[in-house]
Amino acid sequence: MSKSGGFQGNMASMVKQAQKMQKKMLEAQNKLALVEVTGTSGGGAVKAVLNGQQEFKRIVIDPEFIAETFGLELDKIDADDVELLQDSILAALHDAAKQAQDLAQDEMGSVTGGLKIPGLF
Repeated sequence: MSKSGGFQGNMASMVKQAQKMQKKMLEAQNKLALVEVTGTSGGGAVKAVLNGQQEFKRIVIDPEFIAETFGLELDKIDADDVELLQDSILAALHDAAKQAQDLAQDEMGSVTGGLKIPGLF
């Protein structure tokens, strides 16, 4: 005689555990999306802000840093130009991140036969 549940009981338990883990992973991902971290350089004059999912959120460049770096007078720096520079850098970072993600997905897809494994890519 077989034990109560046998293989089917174990499989049902494993599926239930996998569902719980998947729910917890989704909750953790949602939490990470709300957290921001800031990297700095130039004594804090340049800042890159990412969320906990490693998505670039914004770039901030102090106009004084631009003036000093390029030998310009601060009052000659147009705030719109600084914003355009920040937005352009952010767009380039998004583009590079997307290309890297696509590359990783293609490479891993060839290994997994197209099977999408959550958290892998």
